[in-house]
Amino acid sequence: MIAAARRLQAMEGEVTSIVSRIRIVMAIVVVGLTLSACGYNTIPTLEEQAKARWADVQNQYQRRADLIPNLVATVQGYAAQEKNVLTAVVEARAKATQIKLDASDLTDPAKLKAFQDAQNQLTGVLGRLLAVTENYPDLKSNANFLALQSQLEGTENRIAVARRDYIDAVRAYNTALRTFPTVLWAKTAFSANKPMAEFAAAEGAETPPQVKF
Repeated sequence: MIAAARRLQAMEGEVTSIVSRIRIVMAIVVVGLTLSACGYNTIPTLEEQAKARWADVQNQYQRRADLIPNLVATVQGYAAQEKNVLTAVVEARAKATQIKLDASDLTDPAKLKAFQDAQNQLTGVLGRLLAVTENYPDLKSNANFLALQSQLEGTENRIAVARRDYIDAVRAYNTALRTFPTVLWAKTAFSANKPMAEFAAAEGAETPPQVKF
């Protein structure tokens, strides 16, 4: 009888332990669903999305930078006398590639502005270089130049799209830091999170630019 009682007692203990574990799991699930429903995950999700969009912006600018040495070399072969413009492109490219901006810098408007100014300067001198090519028919019919034309045009389009997507993602993230109910989490669990600097969209940025040679 004593042995049977002990076995029964042990079984009851196991059942109680199982029930306790089930309750703990259910409590975790309920808390998770509650946090999700009240916007706890919104801020980190939007933050990661904005960082991903910034990575796209950097990738497209880097792709453009990689095309420039071949472009300069090709133009130089036909228009070496355009030394001032060619030098300006090389110098602007060097400056633009020297300015590094990772995800941790996106809350610093001054750093983002410096990055954007350098890229805008490079865009400007590239425009001058491409205008010069109009004076050299042989250059405009060169197969390598035509290939670079296609690649650069595609890259400029992708830059415009990447910038627009980043702007949209940052606005969504910054809005979440200021609006209810996510502002409650911004003031508590995510109090260290700061608004990200917005890439100043140029007029007409919603339309990819047309690159003409």
